[in-house]
Amino acid sequence: FLHDFFVFPLKGVLFLECEQARRDDLLARLSRYKLRAKVELSAENVLVPGVAWGDGAETTLDLADSPDALLARDGGLVYRDPRLPGAGVRWALPQETAAQTLKNAGLEASTPDAFDGHRLALGLPDGSRDMEIEKALLLESGFEELHGVDFQKGCYMGQELTARTHYRALIKKRLMPVSIDGPTPAPGTPLKADDADAGEMKSAQGEHGLALVRLAAWKKASGGILDAEGAKITPIVPAWMTLPSDEKDESPQA
Repeated sequence: FLHDFFVFPLKGVLFLECEQARRDDLLARLSRYKLRAKVELSAENVLVPGVAWGDGAETTLDLADSPDALLARDGGLVYRDPRLPGAGVRWALPQETAAQTLKNAGLEASTPDAFDGHRLALGLPDGSRDMEIEKALLLESGFEELHGVDFQKGCYMGQELTARTHYRALIKKRLMPVSIDGPTPAPGTPLKADDADAGEMKSAQGEHGLALVRLAAWKKASGGILDAEGAKITPIVPAWMTLPSDEKDESPQA
């Protein structure tokens, strides 16, 4: 894992919605591999990103009847989150018109914390908050099921490791949604299964969180419950996630 971002076309330009705090690093990496390609790279705050979720989100933003995954709107565009249908509809709108566009659509204002709770329940990672830079493996983090890896594509950084992990079934850990009974553990809190290392917590909010779980240790844990410094952690397998059959058959379902 290096960077997590959305890519969308608008007026002949490819835009990348990325982590703001890591934008300069992403630009530097892309520039390094530009070589002699006839492409210009720049970092600009010309569009306001956002997301709508819940019942009626696609209808409200006119995507319900559209066969396409994205739709031009008011100088910007709206598009379905490519990871999961339940993840919602994202938008990228000009700063000068964004507020009025969203008001006209009749959307109810929410907060980043509210969406954070929604994506945690779905099991969606949030960039470097949940995946360690230059260490986390994409297939452990759900990128295959969430449409972030294409095994028919040409060369890319990490291709050999990713392909080998996939074809040899070498996935031993998974980033999973978890329910929390007790104090909300801080990111990095170790998980234990009868004193054995069972992974670590990632981002969390209240009773929901994400954790990188060692599948073998979880399978042996009493009742499938792990310990995070006193909090009881129960990994949940969402419907979109594919685990080895023996782990999935004995685990809670979302």
